[in-house]
Amino acid sequence: MKIEEEIKQRQFRSPKEKAFINVLYTSNWLSYRQAEVFKPFDLSMQQFNVLRILRGQHPEAATVNLLIERMLDKSSNASRIVEKLRVKGLVKRKECKKDRRRVDVVITESGLELVETVTERLDEMMDSISPITGDEAQQLNELLDKLRQTKTKKA
Repeated sequence: MKIEEEIKQRQFRSPKEKAFINVLYTSNWLSYRQAEVFKPFDLSMQQFNVLRILRGQHPEAATVNLLIERMLDKSSNASRIVEKLRVKGLVKRKECKKDRRRVDVVITESGLELVETVTERLDEMMDSISPITGDEAQQLNELLDKLRQTKTKKA
């Protein structure tokens, strides 16, 4: 369905405004679909993001600062997320032997298994909702990368 129909707005001031609103709306739409996949596993998008980062680091540990650098949602409280994942048995915290003030985080076997299962479900969800081709996805990626390259003025 076109964005005009989704939000019941017939006109936009410009094609750029329409694109901006469309990206925001689509982001929220995708986040909602993703949250539906996470719900049975008692995971948030931010928790899954941390687990994915840790899977990429595995078997090496990651610092909380590294997690913050790589997270999709930069406003997330990584320490709080790590603690929730630790309570669930999905990650372990370890004191760094070189710097006792630093805490290293590693994903557990349970965490690795969960990431694999959830990733499979996300792949199924993406396949079921996305009619775009591989070439169109590549074009979309290039346009979104270009959009983020713009310089913004600070308010």
